[in-house]
Amino acid sequence: MKLYYMPGACSLASHIVLEWIGKPYDTHKLSRDELKGPEFLKVNPLGAVPALVDDGFALTQNVAILEYLAEQAPQAKLLGDGSARSRADVRRWLGFINSDIHKTFSMIFGAGRFLNEEGPQQELAASASKILTRLFALLDAQLINQPYLGGEAPSIADAYLYVVLRWAHAKQVDLAGQDHLAAFFKRMEDNAGVKAALKAEGLA
Repeated sequence: MKLYYMPGACSLASHIVLEWIGKPYDTHKLSRDELKGPEFLKVNPLGAVPALVDDGFALTQNVAILEYLAEQAPQAKLLGDGSARSRADVRRWLGFINSDIHKTFSMIFGAGRFLNEEGPQQELAASASKILTRLFALLDAQLINQPYLGGEAPSIADAYLYVVLRWAHAKQVDLAGQDHLAAFFKRMEDNAGVKAALKAEGLA
């Protein structure tokens, strides 16, 4: 398997999960210019990471890649404990992080795509930051009585949550009082697979 990534992008979640499943893989680091280059556009016509190629099968979209990787190592139980409800719970949080949190971050990272003038761009980013505080509070509540989103063991949703929390810290999203998220972040920072992925991407 080969993962196409940019350091610290959402592809970091897939990188972490590749470490967790313990199967051989290669990586291909891309610059922002290379994203739209002809070679990578053959892999992903959208010019976005992550992209995963496995024995000629090219897969894009972070959620699809995360689930595909989890299914390569069912013994790791990265989609929950095996029950239908557990799998649905992991997918629920995975979808929430992808469709609500990640999408809202696009208004901070790419405000210029929505508005032309700097003033309105700053207003949009500030509004998005406040929305993110409320969204992260829901995740904090989920972690009150358990160490990970799906229960006692990390799942693919936790890998994604760790990445968007890194973004929240970088963009100074207000997470004051969200102590369960803070404990989760520390727990993930201490995880061997997370450490390996961060080191490989030059982030540690």
